[in-house]
Amino acid sequence: MRKIAVQINGRVVEGEVEPRLLLGDFIRDNAGLTGTHFGCEHGVCGACTVQLDGEPVRSCLMFAVQAHGRRIATVEGMAPSATELHPLQQAFHESHALQCGFCTPGILMTMEAFLRAEPDPSPERIRAALAGNLCRCTGYQNIVTGVRLAADRMK
Repeated sequence: MRKIAVQINGRVVEGEVEPRLLLGDFIRDNAGLTGTHFGCEHGVCGACTVQLDGEPVRSCLMFAVQAHGRRIATVEGMAPSATELHPLQQAFHESHALQCGFCTPGILMTMEAFLRAEPDPSPERIRAALAGNLCRCTGYQNIVTGVRLAADRMK
C-alpha cells in the first residue's frame, strides 16, 4: 500500500492505495466523483479523460500513485458555481451536443484543454482534436458546433 495525496478540482484527496489502482478508480472511489466514466479501459474511447496538471490524460491508463502531488481536474470542477455552467458545458447544452452523455465528460475535458491551446479553431481542427474521443450516439456535428460556439463566447 502507498499513501498518496492528489489535488482534485482544488481539493486535496488523500488515500492509502494499492500501487496498481487506476487513477479513474481513485477519482470515483476515494474522491466520490463519478463524472469520470470507464468505457473501453484500454485508452481508446476517451470516456475516462481527465486533466493532469492541465493536460488531458486517460485515467484508465494511469495509476493513482503516478498522480501523487499533482493536480487533477474532472468534469465536476468545470462549472464556476453550482448555478452556472462552464461556457463549453453551456454550448454543449444549447447545441444538443450530447445524447446519452456517457462520453461527454471525457470530451469536455479534452475540448477545454484544446480551446485553451487553440482558442479560435476551425471545424477541421476541432474534429482532429476529437479523434481520441468516441461517441456512439451522435454524428459529432453538434459536438463540433458546440465547441465552435464555446470558442466564440470565450474570446
